[in-house]
Amino acid sequence: MALPLLGLCAWCRGALVSRTANRLTVVRGSARCPTAAAAAAARDGRSKSKWMGVVGLEVHAQLCSNSKLFSGSRVQFSAPPNALVSFLDASLPGTLPVLNKHCVEAAVMTGLALNCTINKKSMFDRKHYFYADLPVGYQITQQRCPIAINGNLAYSLYVGRNRNHMIPKLVRIQQIQLEQDSGRSLHDDARSQTLIDLNRAGIGLMEIVMKPDMCCGDEAAAAVRELQLILQTLGTCHGNMAEGQLRVDANVSVHQHGRPYGVRAEVKNINSPRFLARAIDYEIQRQIDILENGGKILNETRAFDYKTGQTISLRDKEGKQDYRFMPEPNLPPLAIFDNETLSSNVNPQQVVNIDHIRELLPELPDAKRKRLVEKYGILAEHSFTLVNEDGLVQFFETVLEQTEANPKKVIGWILNDFLALLKQNNLSVNQSPITPPALAELLTLLEKGFISSSAAKQVFVELWEGEGKSAVQIVEQKELGLIQDHRKLEQICQRVIEDHPSEVSEIQQGNWKVLNKLIGQVQRATHGRAAPTVVKFILEKKLS
Repeated sequence: MALPLLGLCAWCRGALVSRTANRLTVVRGSARCPTAAAAAAARDGRSKSKWMGVVGLEVHAQLCSNSKLFSGSRVQFSAPPNALVSFLDASLPGTLPVLNKHCVEAAVMTGLALNCTINKKSMFDRKHYFYADLPVGYQITQQRCPIAINGNLAYSLYVGRNRNHMIPKLVRIQQIQLEQDSGRSLHDDARSQTLIDLNRAGIGLMEIVMKPDMCCGDEAAAAVRELQLILQTLGTCHGNMAEGQLRVDANVSVHQHGRPYGVRAEVKNINSPRFLARAIDYEIQRQIDILENGGKILNETRAFDYKTGQTISLRDKEGKQDYRFMPEPNLPPLAIFDNETLSSNVNPQQVVNIDHIRELLPELPDAKRKRLVEKYGILAEHSFTLVNEDGLVQFFETVLEQTEANPKKVIGWILNDFLALLKQNNLSVNQSPITPPALAELLTLLEKGFISSSAAKQVFVELWEGEGKSAVQIVEQKELGLIQDHRKLEQICQRVIEDHPSEVSEIQQGNWKVLNKLIGQVQRATHGRAAPTVVKFILEKKLS
């Protein structure tokens, strides 16, 4: 059964390999994509309609700052409980917030990187709700007039049987708002106690709200990975999801094509892209199953249990919660300037200048990938691997600066050999025992024909073991260099010809495939120190 293109998500389209007219035929569906599962059900006659997932994200990114958003308390992960709490963080009467300028600059830089419009006047609001780890009873945020609006995030989705096909995608950014984090509630079930740690209370956050432009878990995970990489490149957020520096809430619903979006459920506080993909795909399939069986989707908050791979209901959201938003009376409107609006009598050090921050923007991941492809002629998928691995681009370009090997050979060694050993030993690029100059020297020896490719692999392993020797020293000590004496090679080839008359006879009768056997015999006699191309040339000359 053929399915129309509009009824399938990008992941499903990556699995489609047969095209007829304006319709696509599903040849292989994705086990992970619920939209594909619904399509498969339709083919089997279990469903009369096609469901599509709708996913929007709210990402809370912890700002890189030594102090909190409104107080001078230090920011430090895993500090002793309640060791980093000021009077303001503890909500003592009479304390007032003082805005951290560095956090504002980080939010503006992030907004510019995500193609947002920066509001030159934004407002802070109080969002009232009661939790034990929010002692003041409200959160200072930017609900009505945030610091940045109307941006977009470009990312790429790998699809297909081996995930070797790349689809460019775009998700709209609704807004970026500054807000303070809450503390932590630590539940001690053994003693039936809840303990409060306010170290995290007041830490600066950016809430990045993405519009519902995604349709499955893989799209959402790819978008979050790209956002994480952008934030790390900017230096505005470390993006360590294991430490809670990047937390994702996913709003998930399903609907039929041409009909309004369904009731959404919110899956809270997901701390890895892999779990995000699993949670969204499970939630989409759960909602499809409920609707197919005549049930009703509840507007609720859910959590993801990574052990079972299921989402679990936390609390009902059917009744609208009144947060009683009101302007924050202790903070004036936040004014941001550019070169046109900055007057001469204002000290530039005391204000945030959009144009100045734009000049400080580093090369962003997408621009870096395009530059690598255009400058070095490498494949687009290789540029993604280089950019996505921390420090790998710098390693690659440093090697290129110091070697005579061409970029395609260098990228092959880095991705197939160097990166494989890093993964195998669970090391980062900066922890590698092989330095860029060492690899550059090895590849130059190979490029100039001083060693064979098999010898180069052996030298590479020796370099990895880190005995402090250079590639040249290893080649000399292990006697791995290719034989440069042409007359000596001719003598060895002549002996091999004399010792293998039957093979020589076959070659003289026209079976030149047997020549490979003679080349192998020469390699054995030289312990792999003869260049195969040179050996082949000598043998062909002698046997012609």
